[in-house]
Amino acid sequence: MDLDALNAIAVAMVAPGKGILAADESSGTIKKRFDSIGVDSTEENRRDYREMLFRTEEAMRDHISGVILFDETIRQNAADGTPLVKLIQDAGSIPGIKVDKGAKDLAGAPGEKVTEGLDGLRERLADYHALGARFAKWRAVIDIAGEEIPSGYCISTNAHALARYAALCQEANIVPIVEPEVLMDGDHDIDRCYEVTEFTLKSLFDELYAQDVALEGTILKPNMVIAGKGCPTQASVEEVAEKTVRCFRAAVPAALPGIVFLSGGQSDEEATAHLNAMNAGYKDQMPWGLSFSYGRALQAAPLKAWGGKVENVPAAQAAFAHRARMNGLAQLGQWTSDLEKAA
Repeated sequence: MDLDALNAIAVAMVAPGKGILAADESSGTIKKRFDSIGVDSTEENRRDYREMLFRTEEAMRDHISGVILFDETIRQNAADGTPLVKLIQDAGSIPGIKVDKGAKDLAGAPGEKVTEGLDGLRERLADYHALGARFAKWRAVIDIAGEEIPSGYCISTNAHALARYAALCQEANIVPIVEPEVLMDGDHDIDRCYEVTEFTLKSLFDELYAQDVALEGTILKPNMVIAGKGCPTQASVEEVAEKTVRCFRAAVPAALPGIVFLSGGQSDEEATAHLNAMNAGYKDQMPWGLSFSYGRALQAAPLKAWGGKVENVPAAQAAFAHRARMNGLAQLGQWTSDLEKAA
């Protein structure tokens, strides 16, 4: 493990004004998104859509530090034969790869999930490094449903798997993104989310320490502390920012280079506003950088503008560039809602 190299990559992933594009949708997920715009999810269409994003020069150069890819995408070439990985690298961005095999039912815990994919991971990581990946991502799913879910068993099992994955990544000189997502589904309030998120994070960092994972070469991708979508009382932007920062200051070690939030079902503007409020109000209280690793919150607008038509590519690229710029400003704490009207 070359910790200096891993740290340099991790620091670059949370560079000022930049964040990560999550373009690692599974075949099933991207099919649902293509279905919403009436486009067949063929390999060529998936390639064309992602190539369009990666060729959006303003967004990629100025506001995207890294791109998380799916196994299919990291092996694809653009229409002109250029590897998609090279398009990302030429834009000054870092290629990454999703390596987990998805959340499956956790034995002995009805209603809870554990993420699989550790078998053969060492060999897959070596292959992905050769293909150009310099960071990876593994997502754990923590649901909130009543007083008994999540169980300590579910949280500890997922934390253990995240740490095993992270250790294997660092062995392969790949920066691990550890993603313990407390879902915003359900009707729980923001305080319940705070409680579960804090416990999950503390469990995760206990496991990372136990398995000798170097935090200096690791990135955290968590949820924000936010009420469930079904909760009748939704917290304000200011409350989400304050409680998220307070929770993370209590649970996340200072050695970590940065935190890149997932959007988790928030609207485009909500995800941007929450990130901005944290950076605008609390930057001097945080030892790590706060940035974004958004999928839908960066892609929903360009996907709709594209609609699978070549003539719509300029409009779709403009929509992507705008969302990337908005979130880049939020990473600096310089976003305002008035800037959204310039789209």
